[in-house]
Amino acid sequence: MAKTRANRRTLDFYTVKSINKTVRAGDCVLMRPSESSKPSYVARVETIESDSRGGNVRVRVRWYYRPEESIGGRRQFHGSKELFLSDHYDTQSADTIEGKCTVHTFKSYTKLDAVGNEDFFCRFEYNSSTGAFNPDRVAVYCKCEMPYNPDDLMVQCEGCSDWFHPTCIDMTPEEAKRLDHFFCQNCSSEDQKKLQNSHATSRLSDTKVESKRRRR
Repeated sequence: MAKTRANRRTLDFYTVKSINKTVRAGDCVLMRPSESSKPSYVARVETIESDSRGGNVRVRVRWYYRPEESIGGRRQFHGSKELFLSDHYDTQSADTIEGKCTVHTFKSYTKLDAVGNEDFFCRFEYNSSTGAFNPDRVAVYCKCEMPYNPDDLMVQCEGCSDWFHPTCIDMTPEEAKRLDHFFCQNCSSEDQKKLQNSHATSRLSDTKVESKRRRR
């Protein structure tokens, strides 16, 4: 049931006629950008309200920021579909909603068989005033000690179970895809330094993401 408050009604849902989609509080949506050349904004709907007659529907949203919109900018480990849940709230016309989308947890995103246009992921909350992130420490991998970017190919050492970017171990992606066994420099013996053919490469799986060996 709709609730009345100071001539505004809180709605349980609203159907955006232009896209024929029903939006509820908690949904993630794509919103019309200020410039047509920019990608759609991404936000989470907090509440939906209308005037006393059911018109002038507005949504209170919490914005997601793209890495390039943050104070520090985009970094090497940021995925192409990565977003930060910000502390920036706003109220917008419901008619600026262009579509619905899904913002996955990082773990869920790495398990997707296929990533669609409406799939994103979030592993950080972002303070838009200070540029601070929560959490401020995440697992790092490889010789470069960078957090995992799900867009990047990595190979796993059979000795220490750490993951490595092919370029960080003087290997091409094509060579990495043909590996049968891999031991990093710290774990390898002279006999193990020759790499054999196969497909022991992978995106970080659910269990691999959980096995966080180092933090910074």
